[in-house]
Amino acid sequence: MKIVILAGGTSTERDVSLSSGCQIYKALKPRGHSVILLDIFLGFNGDVNTAFQSDRDWAADIAPVKETAPDIEQLKKLRNDDSKSLFGPNVLELCKQADIVFMALHGDSGENGKVQAAFDLFGIKYTGTDALSSAIAMDKSISKQLFRANGINTPESILLTKKEDVPEPKLPCVVKICSGGSSVGVYIAKTKEEFDSAIDQAFKYENKVLIEDYIKGREFTDGVIEGVPLPIVQIEPKQGFYDYKNKYQAGSTIETCPAKITKSLEEKIQSTAVKVFNTLGIKTYARVDFMVDENENIFCLEANTLPGMTPTSLIPQEAAVLGKSFADLCEWIIQISLKKY
Repeated sequence: MKIVILAGGTSTERDVSLSSGCQIYKALKPRGHSVILLDIFLGFNGDVNTAFQSDRDWAADIAPVKETAPDIEQLKKLRNDDSKSLFGPNVLELCKQADIVFMALHGDSGENGKVQAAFDLFGIKYTGTDALSSAIAMDKSISKQLFRANGINTPESILLTKKEDVPEPKLPCVVKICSGGSSVGVYIAKTKEEFDSAIDQAFKYENKVLIEDYIKGREFTDGVIEGVPLPIVQIEPKQGFYDYKNKYQAGSTIETCPAKITKSLEEKIQSTAVKVFNTLGIKTYARVDFMVDENENIFCLEANTLPGMTPTSLIPQEAAVLGKSFADLCEWIIQISLKKY
């Protein structure tokens, strides 16, 4: 197959996306596919007619994920054109040539449904769910409304659209941007000073911010593929919470899969993950994140429609328990995604 792996972009999760794309490229290339790894924003300045036949190593320049999110303003200076389009040079042309585009994008510019909608208009096939469910899942405020309407427990929250509306917080609390991922723009505030700082920082990312009840307990995640739950992962950061650094720096977090929990709790998490998947109208695959308190009450935090595929990511660990290699997982995602068409 001709496969474009689409990564990078202009979101705060750019580096994570490139790391995912690199791993997917290295997995699919040896399987006989004609594979191109493209940065959706920087694009490709070579010959589009010979790109798929090139012996170029498209992943050669991809660096490991750093401890902090990338500087997007500096990135924008690297593209030598005046276009405000997310699509860099020749990206759409190469995607049109592909049998399928493997979506390795993370964050607002690739996970919020806009790229998927554009591809639908161009007739480009892609992995993962459709534009509408991508947009719904990306907006935590909207997804939380759907959770509550469908009996899915989620932490109580208040949506802020401007700083002047900030209420007195119930501490400790969680402050998070409404449409981010990889825990960028997520803060746990234990004091009023930490809360004020968190609000200021969050509004630098977005103009919609959630103040969410803090759930003391254990963190879990569960992948769902075609409506079937995968083995559960328990997440235990060695320091602090499961923030950007602890997600992508090897050795920062203890991840146990399958999670060592009671059968009852396992069934509750897995059934809730499937219910979230169906409630948000997600197709193909996703990963659903949870907190579980001391009384084993389950709280759904969010669903990720393009979960990470980096060396430290969780869906690959869950698939491995089922006996599937990383390459097997990539092929599986392609095959189930093609069923949309």
